[in-house]
Amino acid sequence: MSAKTDTGVPARLRPSPNHGERVGGGSIDMLILHYTGMETAEAALQRLCDPRAEVSAHYVVEEGGSILQCVPEARRAWHAGRSYWKGTTDINSRSIGIEIVNRGYDYDYPEFPDVQIEAVCDLCADIVERHEIKPWRVLAHSDIAPDRKLDPGEKFPWGRLAAKGVGLYVEPEVTGRGIFMQEGESGQPVEALQSMLAIFGYRMEVTGQFDATTRLAVEAFQRHYRPEQVDGIVDQSTIETLHKLLSKLPDLNA
Repeated sequence: MSAKTDTGVPARLRPSPNHGERVGGGSIDMLILHYTGMETAEAALQRLCDPRAEVSAHYVVEEGGSILQCVPEARRAWHAGRSYWKGTTDINSRSIGIEIVNRGYDYDYPEFPDVQIEAVCDLCADIVERHEIKPWRVLAHSDIAPDRKLDPGEKFPWGRLAAKGVGLYVEPEVTGRGIFMQEGESGQPVEALQSMLAIFGYRMEVTGQFDATTRLAVEAFQRHYRPEQVDGIVDQSTIETLHKLLSKLPDLNA
């Protein structure tokens, strides 16, 4: 890594050896947000820089707003793991990964400090501008791996990111109105839900059976786009929020 970071916002280097060549020759067209999920920032950084751990991210944003670059953007960091979005399975080769220091669900999941979120917003805005990443390609780790991951979780303020022009966002519909379907049910309404989730990007077979995979995708959707109530139950708010987001996509195959 050169002595200069790739980003135009203030940052410093904390090089990790955990990276490789991007595969397939495609452009960087995704931005994936994570939280570290460890007790301290230093513990997370040590793991991200430990060759035995075989994990890394391009950037880490500390609680106080400091930004560290661990992997050059031109390189393939190891942050997404087994994942999927809109047919893509090697998300590491097409994405930039940002780890946001937060203890996560295993350690009482604290709020993200304002100064940290401001730094995340600035960094994300710089990345999406330089790489021309579309709003609907800015995703949570839980979106691309709903069966494994919960981060960055429902406390992450996606609306503040959207105010900086980053990410696909609509005001979520109010909860508490009408339960449409939940795990264990089947039929045409479930098929319609699964079709919408698949079009949006989640890995989803259209079977008409509301199984555990469908519930996990619904939870991931709620956690990102309707965080007031994350329960995997499809109510009117979930359906209407999903409809509004789909209507904002210029091309459903984009």
